Amino acid sequence: MFGSLFEEQGEGYSLAPSGGRVVKGEGEPPPPRGRVNLSGIKNQGGTCYLNSLLQTLLFTPEFREELFSLGPKELGCLEDKDKPEAKVRVIPLELQRLFARLLLVDQQSASTADLTDSFGWNNSEESRQHDVQELNRILFSALEHSLVDTSGSAFIQRLYHGTTVNSIHCKECGNISQRQEDYLDLTVCVRGVCGLERALWDMFVEEEMFEGSNLYLCGQCDQLVTAAKSAKLRKLPPFLTVSLLRFNFDFARCERYKETGRYTFPLTINLRPFCEQTEDEDSEYSYELFSVIIHKGGCYGGHYHVYIKDMDHLGLWEPPEKDTKPKVQKKEEVRAYTEPEKDDPLSVLSSIITQEESRSVLLDQLGQRLMDKIGSSWSKKYRKLHGPIGKFLQNHSDVFVLVNNGTQVALKANPPSPETQPSRPETEPKTAPEPQGSHWFDLNDSTVTSIHERDVEKMYQGKESAYMLFYRKTLLRRPSGALRNPGYQVPPHLLQMAEEENRRLQQRREEFEASNNSVELRLHLAPHYRLENGALKSISIEQKEATNLTLDRRRTVGDLRMIIYQKQDLWEGDMALTVARSLPAGLHLYNTLTDDEVSLYSAGILTGTDLFVWNGREVCGATVQTGGEWEPVLLTVVRPSLGEEEEEEGGGVGEEGGSGLTKESRGFAGRVTLGEVREALGETQESLLCQEKRGGEGEGGGASGWRVFPPGDMQRTLKELALKDGDALLVLEPQTQDSSMFSMSGDMVTVTTPSDCRWLQVEYRPERRKRGGEGEEEEERMRAKVPASGNMICVCCLFTGVCICPGVACCLRQVDRTGKLLPPVCEELSVRDAGVRLMTSLSLCPGTAPKDTQLFLYFSVGTAPSSDLEGEIIVERFSTVKQCLKKMLESARLEGDGWHLRRLDWCEEVGEALMDEVGNQNDKTVCLDADWLIQGVIHDNPPGNGFLKLSVWLYVDMKPSSLVKMCVCLVGGAMVELRTVGQVEISEEATLEELKTQVLTLPALQYVCVPSPAFLRVWQLEGQRLTRILRGQQHTLRKLKLSSGVEFCVQQLLREEDLGPKEVLLRVQMGVPGERGYYPPEELVWDASRDPSPRSLRSALASTYGLSPDSLLLAKHQPHTHTWETFSNWSQQVSKRKKKKKAESLLGAPFHLKDGDIIGVKVTNAPLWLIVLVAFQPALGQCAGAEVETNRGVGPAKKMGPIKARKPEVALSINVGVFR
Repeated sequence: MFGSLFEEQGEGYSLAPSGGRVVKGEGEPPPPRGRVNLSGIKNQGGTCYLNSLLQTLLFTPEFREELFSLGPKELGCLEDKDKPEAKVRVIPLELQRLFARLLLVDQQSASTADLTDSFGWNNSEESRQHDVQELNRILFSALEHSLVDTSGSAFIQRLYHGTTVNSIHCKECGNISQRQEDYLDLTVCVRGVCGLERALWDMFVEEEMFEGSNLYLCGQCDQLVTAAKSAKLRKLPPFLTVSLLRFNFDFARCERYKETGRYTFPLTINLRPFCEQTEDEDSEYSYELFSVIIHKGGCYGGHYHVYIKDMDHLGLWEPPEKDTKPKVQKKEEVRAYTEPEKDDPLSVLSSIITQEESRSVLLDQLGQRLMDKIGSSWSKKYRKLHGPIGKFLQNHSDVFVLVNNGTQVALKANPPSPETQPSRPETEPKTAPEPQGSHWFDLNDSTVTSIHERDVEKMYQGKESAYMLFYRKTLLRRPSGALRNPGYQVPPHLLQMAEEENRRLQQRREEFEASNNSVELRLHLAPHYRLENGALKSISIEQKEATNLTLDRRRTVGDLRMIIYQKQDLWEGDMALTVARSLPAGLHLYNTLTDDEVSLYSAGILTGTDLFVWNGREVCGATVQTGGEWEPVLLTVVRPSLGEEEEEEGGGVGEEGGSGLTKESRGFAGRVTLGEVREALGETQESLLCQEKRGGEGEGGGASGWRVFPPGDMQRTLKELALKDGDALLVLEPQTQDSSMFSMSGDMVTVTTPSDCRWLQVEYRPERRKRGGEGEEEEERMRAKVPASGNMICVCCLFTGVCICPGVACCLRQVDRTGKLLPPVCEELSVRDAGVRLMTSLSLCPGTAPKDTQLFLYFSVGTAPSSDLEGEIIVERFSTVKQCLKKMLESARLEGDGWHLRRLDWCEEVGEALMDEVGNQNDKTVCLDADWLIQGVIHDNPPGNGFLKLSVWLYVDMKPSSLVKMCVCLVGGAMVELRTVGQVEISEEATLEELKTQVLTLPALQYVCVPSPAFLRVWQLEGQRLTRILRGQQHTLRKLKLSSGVEFCVQQLLREEDLGPKEVLLRVQMGVPGERGYYPPEELVWDASRDPSPRSLRSALASTYGLSPDSLLLAKHQPHTHTWETFSNWSQQVSKRKKKKKAESLLGAPFHLKDGDIIGVKVTNAPLWLIVLVAFQPALGQCAGAEVETNRGVGPAKKMGPIKARKPEVALSINVGVFR
């Protein structure tokens, strides 16, 4: 049950670093090394343990040089690995290539894919996490097997091999029995030990005595004697590897756990006290720490990274970021920041971005940089006046620009590439001096950062703590040629390989940089254009309008101007470059580029930008107006054709257009007035200009509405009138205003145009058949096309269609997009009033159409709309529900008085019943004001107004059986059975006690004998689960929030019960020690009215079972997330205002303890555990708490984590070929 209650928080960690790796684009080259000049290793999904060990081996110079000393003659060539006769030692070769890339190739991180392929690992192995201590032994073994019969076959033994000697000294005869053991790493205990030196003392100094009942059989004395056992270090290797036993197994709980206590280890250690021979100098026993592999997480998952001391000074150490932030001088700097500048967020943010080397700041770090700068957050200082910081940046897009997919903010005046970035400001804070000697780095997969030596001490304890230690003898000195020389002792063929890879990377970066910074421009030359209707248009259609030009956006505007001068040899005079845009009316000019020193990027020139090349004044002798306010608008000018019909189909206005109107597209500058437009069209002042009515296209009937512009609008510009491209403008001359086509009413003009496409198609459907029925093809041919107009009466269409089916009463019905028939169309209305669109299809169906005073209703019989029995009726609008029901029953040929109507909503769910008292069906509460209403006819008597119909169940404890017993053993719950006993109809104002009394009158409960209703407990059911207990005998059902249709069950009790609102019913099941089962459950009432804190609950449980309250650990089960939320032992909240401690309440936030909750209880220092269910919550016919896992054990209280199914552990292995 407590599978995750005491697990580590780190379990379930991602095997990759928390930040994750950003997947680069396909053509993007890997980034170069960072400022520390050290390369990381990519995480393949779960190879952080491998990366940490490989970095340690790389920064072990003697190991690296021994590996590089093996040439192709001994190891073979990777090109021959697929040849069957060749013996290619793939693992050491791939390790050499990886080390060479890490040392010499200029990339942020190297890949271990080739190396893991040589191990024989697949994708699942690369995503599975293993123990780094296990990998250390297996990798060394694989290297030894791969280097058999080579000069490097023993270099692992030379560097890491040591021996220990175990001695047993007989106290009787003085005989000493010894046994020598080899080791490549020392495994030391962590549990119960304060540090490494103490652990070595216990292993190699302290003696274990065999005495009393534990005697030793001496081979010399041939009898059981008193003896002393001890161990010593006989041979010390040059490199000492120490593995810390952080992971242990708790046999009481049968689970693993991680030791997170404090465990110290020195930076230098003298092993003389632990050695067998101590005659040599101290330098022979002195070791210094140079690598610490760190594990973060728990015993079932986590992440590895490594702290390494750079012995060869290959990296460029710099102080960590936290050291460069001002601390002591912070207040002085804030005071030195002048108040006017501090009140201007624009200057503050600009200065923050300017002081960054990259001239950009991560968006999620900008707030912290602001606080460091001015000593206050954005919300406190600027939010009230300027809004959120993100909105402020968007409002000042002329100053700031978001780059890298919106993750960073930079100044718009700064280019994105280092080529044009200004130099670093001199006001940058001074960095801490670089420490002397070797430096420490944190190598975390692809990330490499500088750290201080004192940061190693932080890994003594906690979830993130040291796991493996690597020491080297202080006698091992590095030659001067190896310092700051990554190519030291690297074979020539690997040097050449690294040079070629660097060359390819540099070429890829240059190509990517060029493609990433290149923009494609379209140049428009002024001699090819003329000014027409306020826009620039090409003189010749055959001539190419624009010339494409690709340029680096880091180039300046002056460079662009010179390039155009070189391409246009015949250009004379000044040259202006103006940003243009192609509009429906033509080409329009906006802002002109005047500063030749600014880059194209800073000038806002992007890919696809149109540039117009001209003299800056005129084009072909015509003055050109520039700017957004002069944007041309393309209008559709509509005129009467005076009887001349257009030949083009649909040549009228919009959808209603036809013969009688002509259209012409004309462009006008946005700042011209409507009067100037009229003059440009050659119209007199008596002519009327009209704008088409918005939304008038769907009215049907062949008429369109136009609004006449009043005389005051003649002085307003097109922009002020909100005219846009594509708007229609009707021109009515005086002689055409009296035409029959136009009718004026106030400021509205109605245009009625004849059309040869005004028709309705009528299709005859003799009966409703499913698709694929017989005669379908013949029915589809029974169609007729009827001429129609908007004012035509629908009955005319019907008479025309009757010719298809003479002698049959029919009605017209529209069809929706899914092919479903809609309600019949009222025959007394016109086509327009009935909402019928012209040029659509109508179905001619058998039946009569409703009149204007009638409604068409659709009904189905049964409890769901999917019933087979369906029908349609026509009723008067003012019919009662009873009359509608009677007519529906007659139509369906049903009998009986137990029927009623229920409304179905739009998703066909049954709603409330319609009462007979409602007489006017136009009432909004009945929703019968529509032409078509779906209702259901259900055979059931609905309850009256103010009454509830409730379903009653009986709670029955099942007798134990073999099946139940097995279930109890598995989950520790009780099986219950719920039996339906009938229904009760009761008033909403009845009390809970009256409900119990009425329930006892049901025939199915006559055998239930209870002295009073207080011996019954009432549960509410939701989704066939017991959810809550109804409390308060005198509370009304309305106050208890019961509604009609609610289900509840009653449980017979052995004693009276009247639970208060803050009395919690607990169902406690104690686990059987040593078995996976539980004792029968017991009920316990906890009064939380006085003290709802966890302490009170512990006291109630402790007094019942005779336990100590301090020994109980409580946790609430969260069923949705399958986690446990612990109740802290002494957690208290402190009120900031009153400075008074406030006790934690289980009934309030954050626990909100309620009926149905499950509480887990563990008893520390005892093999005992409990399950507490608040108001027991079993499913119908299922075991209670079946979703809860049982997990016996005790232990200290720890934070919970999600319960996840753990994959079976797979042994780590590396495949090695045979080379003997």
